[in-house]
Amino acid sequence: MLAEKHRFIVVEGPVGAGKTTLARLLAERMHTRLLLEDAGANPFLARFYHDPERHALSTQLFFLFQRAEQMRELAQNDLFQQGTVTDFLLDKDPLFARLNLSDDEFRLYREIYLHLQPRALKPDLVIYLQAPVETLMERIVQRKIGYEQTITLNYLTRLAEGYSQFFHHYEAAPLLIVNSENFNFAGEPKDFELLLEKIGAMRGGREFFNRAD
Repeated sequence: MLAEKHRFIVVEGPVGAGKTTLARLLAERMHTRLLLEDAGANPFLARFYHDPERHALSTQLFFLFQRAEQMRELAQNDLFQQGTVTDFLLDKDPLFARLNLSDDEFRLYREIYLHLQPRALKPDLVIYLQAPVETLMERIVQRKIGYEQTITLNYLTRLAEGYSQFFHHYEAAPLLIVNSENFNFAGEPKDFELLLEKIGAMRGGREFFNRAD
């Protein structure tokens, strides 16, 4: 039933929120295509975390072209036959650009973005995972991805705030905001089942899912 109701699901959130893990679980359960952002393919990303000012523009443009190409390929495929779950929202791309680029670089980025005119299919559902910055940092440290270990608490705080502001105004698709602090979707099957029930019961354009332990 979920696959029929939600043909295109996007899972989003700041680094450490668990979006890729949840996207994998949803795609497996719903037997749909899984389309993941390939951060490891970005040759500038590790350098960006070491020296943000120097490598922000190249990092951002690589992701822009990568995401736009993925969305183009998705639009050409038969989305409605198989369904798709992704772990990125193209509309959010300028959020990172505004956060990381200087004014001059952001103007250049905007010119390229407008020239490229990337178009993404409208999701049937966007799941925004949020968690306290301290929790995000703990998860980043625990998963031990090399280039992520240089992420600072200040940067992560600004990133989380940027996500919060973006989704506060987001109205392009139905939105489920999930406080993931007390959920373990990969390790606790009951947590994942609770989420599936919440998705299946959604009726409004914006709903919240939280559990206090």
